[in-house]
Amino acid sequence: MSQQQFSHKPVLFQQVIDLMKIKPDGIYIDGTFGRGGHSTAILAQLSEKGRLLVMDKDPEAIAYAKQLLAEDTRVTIIHDDYGQMAERIEQLGLKQLVDGVLLDLGVSSPQLDDAQRGFSFQNNGPLDMRMNPDQGMSAAEWIMTAREKEISDVLWQLGEERFSRRIAKKIIEVRQQQAITDTATLVNIISDCVPAYKEKKHPATRSFQAIRMKVNQELDHIHQVLDGIFDVLKIGGQVLVISFHSLEDRLVKKFIKKHSTPPAIPKGLPVRESDLQVTVRLRNIGKAVKATAEEIKQNTRSRSAILRIAERLS
Repeated sequence: MSQQQFSHKPVLFQQVIDLMKIKPDGIYIDGTFGRGGHSTAILAQLSEKGRLLVMDKDPEAIAYAKQLLAEDTRVTIIHDDYGQMAERIEQLGLKQLVDGVLLDLGVSSPQLDDAQRGFSFQNNGPLDMRMNPDQGMSAAEWIMTAREKEISDVLWQLGEERFSRRIAKKIIEVRQQQAITDTATLVNIISDCVPAYKEKKHPATRSFQAIRMKVNQELDHIHQVLDGIFDVLKIGGQVLVISFHSLEDRLVKKFIKKHSTPPAIPKGLPVRESDLQVTVRLRNIGKAVKATAEEIKQNTRSRSAILRIAERLS
């Protein structure tokens, strides 16, 4: 499949570029390069002194980044998960020097559009779902080896699938008779367990989302990148996170709140705020940003997108 077929504009594109307030000589990180929609827009505003680091764990995204940006001396291409961002930044000698970090979480449109990657329930393909097909356990391997309770728990906790127990039980029954190695087989199992009248979405939506998040350890990596963000950003630097899942957004929101809220002073206690060790390290920048009706009309994926921004204060 050609790269042209994968071209697309990322969700909340203009909002992200406007809110980043890009400095021409600044240092920026696109932690989820995808097909470079955000990166090329950032580069367009950087001078020769500016610098952009692009990261992605997907080998296809990295190959495209090298094809697109390898000759640009302002760009450093890193094949790694964004969870390792703080470590890679320290290795490059850029600790606490970065002006802005962008994370566009979840699966990308190119990954969804390629049936051979196994992310989509719309077209049949190998049941893989790994962001990096060279690492870790595929979705098929997990489905064929996980215990019924683990499958049920993952579908419920990561996908909020109401019929998780029913689906898990059916998976165990089917895999005793045949290998579950393609997306169509899994879709049929799930569809048999989810009453059609109960779902406005495709019945496999929640389960595929949950399995993908499990296989790629996505919530763990979000924790890692947020926990290391103070080793990456300079004072005044911003982190912008686009999430598509309530669990992802909850993690980001909770992190920002934790580091932007002063400690509460108990009533009646003879302590002034100036006497406390105030731990505020972030400034929450405005309310969450969502797609406009026009963008949702043009790109239905943007419907669930939420952008949150915070600035490092100390």
